[in-house]
Amino acid sequence: MFRFSLKRSLAMGALALVAALGTQSVAYAEGKAVCYNCGIEWADWGSQLKAIKASLDISMPPDNKNSGQAIAALIAEKGKPVADVVYLGGIASDAAKNAGVLTAYQPKDWDKIPADLKDPDGQWFTVHSGALGLFVNKEALGSAPVPQSWADLLKPEYKGMVGYLDPTSAAVGQLGVMAVNLALGGSYENLDPAIQFFKKLSANDPIVPKQTSYARVVSGEIPILLDYDFNAYRAQYTDKAPAQFVIPKEGTVVMPYVIGLVKNGPNAENGKKILDFVLSPDSQRMWGNAFLRPVFAEHMTAESKAKFLPDSEYARAKPIDLQKLAKAQAMIIERYKNEVN
Repeated sequence: MFRFSLKRSLAMGALALVAALGTQSVAYAEGKAVCYNCGIEWADWGSQLKAIKASLDISMPPDNKNSGQAIAALIAEKGKPVADVVYLGGIASDAAKNAGVLTAYQPKDWDKIPADLKDPDGQWFTVHSGALGLFVNKEALGSAPVPQSWADLLKPEYKGMVGYLDPTSAAVGQLGVMAVNLALGGSYENLDPAIQFFKKLSANDPIVPKQTSYARVVSGEIPILLDYDFNAYRAQYTDKAPAQFVIPKEGTVVMPYVIGLVKNGPNAENGKKILDFVLSPDSQRMWGNAFLRPVFAEHMTAESKAKFLPDSEYARAKPIDLQKLAKAQAMIIERYKNEVN
């Protein structure tokens, strides 16, 4: 059987990016910074980028890489880093640290961050978290009812309607595999339930994009996407789409999203200012207003919290074990690639 590991995946990605980058040059100046995986559509980074410009006078262009692509780019650019900051799904935090592309920085209020939501060496910390579930465009379902469980997605009435990000590269795709796996009786060591589920789902013609697909759900192109609560709430309350978030009845998981300072980044001081900013009360309140649970939950307003599903629904959403998930990541990629893809 072909062996596929995270290390090999990142190495291959790095080589490809080196070739693609060639002699590309980027101009750096005061008031500039680069953040990988800070796309406008994802987690309302668009508002944060505007706030960073307004508060810090630092311009930071949006970047649509996913976590795997961001780490591969950082490895490719080790000799001459382009990015100053990188934002990652928690599943990728240790991979980035182990690749040697991060450097330690403890922002203001570091001590207030729970120990299991930050790297003990200071190389990354949690900004906010999201619960994985079903982001549904109700109108795009036609006559089909809103699915209420993972099992529902296998029904013929949802043929061609279900999407999930590619687990071979995207953190949310890998988390989706583990969320299904744990909900259906698997463990961090035993992926059989998830592999069987995704094999069955493949017969239902799923849509498997590699990039963030928020707009495709809002437009109805993807009626059901395995995605986070914050994207579904944004569609429902901000973009006024016919959207609904469902926490599957079998259960799901909560994933922290983390950020870190890139080693030898060209604008390191600006990068540090950005890391301080994303933990500030203003920024944390903005994350909450964008339907993310900030790491400092006390900064959430009552108005934003009221737009979430009731706590009784969230009782089915359990915190992910980042250490165990990190150990399982290579197995998720390998088994999905060899047995499902």
